[in-house]
Amino acid sequence: MNRIIALAAAGALAATAAPALADLAPGAKAPDFKADAYLAGKPFTFDMAAARKKGPVVLYFFPSAHTKGCNLEAHLFSEAADEFKAQGATLIGVTAGKVDELAAFSQETEHCGGKFPVAADPGAKIAKQYDSPLKMAGMAMPMDLSARTSYVIAPDGTVISAYNNMAADDHVNQTMNALKAWRAKHPKK
Repeated sequence: MNRIIALAAAGALAATAAPALADLAPGAKAPDFKADAYLAGKPFTFDMAAARKKGPVVLYFFPSAHTKGCNLEAHLFSEAADEFKAQGATLIGVTAGKVDELAAFSQETEHCGGKFPVAADPGAKIAKQYDSPLKMAGMAMPMDLSARTSYVIAPDGTVISAYNNMAADDHVNQTMNALKAWRAKHPKK
């Protein structure tokens, strides 16, 4: 019994000592990160700060490569990749699930088609910084997977839009609409 109380006390202490998860509603600052990523099967390091210097970033978290909803979402983003690029945006997908399959996922025509990169997030560390870990009903702690959440981030790091919905079919529309509304107020130079 004393051991259980000691473990509970240690857990409570660790929880209070840990940094709070970011509240990434529109207007919040998006954390910069670097992550191992793949574009058309080729590895590289994605750097959020460097991407923001080029323009807005459309960052979407997805639970796992090669799963039904994530396959659909990646394909929809792939079909819209040229339109995001025309708006001056960098598009990046991030996942903690099946990270060993991301090279293939990034190049397969039915998924990303080599049109945008996907980054590995082992342990959902980046997702947790973005307050986007997958939370299951009845579980006290988030899982080490990311929820299906999409962000549009301005070049200054401000979150323009956040959309959280486990249905995969509307993330492209939500992010594109937010990006176009932002772009209307911030024309390309």
